[in-house]
Amino acid sequence: MKTHPHNGKFHHNGKAHRHNGKPGKKHETEKDLAASYERFKEFEGQRYTGMKIGRSHKWYYDKGEWKEKKITPDKWQISYAVTKRRAGRAPEGSGVPVGTEYHWYIVAHQNVRKLNANDYSTSLMGTKFKVAHKRAGSEKWSASDQAQRRRMIKFLKETIEELQKQEAEMQKALAAAKKGRAKKPVPKRRREAVAA
Repeated sequence: MKTHPHNGKFHHNGKAHRHNGKPGKKHETEKDLAASYERFKEFEGQRYTGMKIGRSHKWYYDKGEWKEKKITPDKWQISYAVTKRRAGRAPEGSGVPVGTEYHWYIVAHQNVRKLNANDYSTSLMGTKFKVAHKRAGSEKWSASDQAQRRRMIKFLKETIEELQKQEAEMQKALAAAKKGRAKKPVPKRRREAVAA
């Protein structure tokens, strides 16, 4: 059997590799991400921890149960329960402890298309807003019921203001386009044809 000195450059199968006792780049990257998650950050004067503004998550949802009850001709009450799973893996040591809970308030567009008598394609796009959280091992939410309602009202008011702003900008653009068409000069040949 062929042997070789273990000088830090070989596996025991004889294939070359670096073995200097230092962690690999992947481990260092995960460590940096975990530290970044816990570090205090600032956004528009508000301090926060967790994922940095601008980054994103990707999840896969198990087969869940969506229930809906008709309340008025245009209003439905919905409930949905499912386990969601991260598309990748969280960096080791990052994130909140297991058992932490969150209360989110969601405003979204749900677009559906009937495929047959029993099936519909569906997509959801919108905004979710953190109302409160509950630390692992605690029975108390970070905000009282009254405070949570106030936060939801604030979120809905901001959403309405944003929609009104979009509507005002759209109306302004339409008015400008209409005014531009009204001032557009009529070509000479067209004027002569009208006069004839």
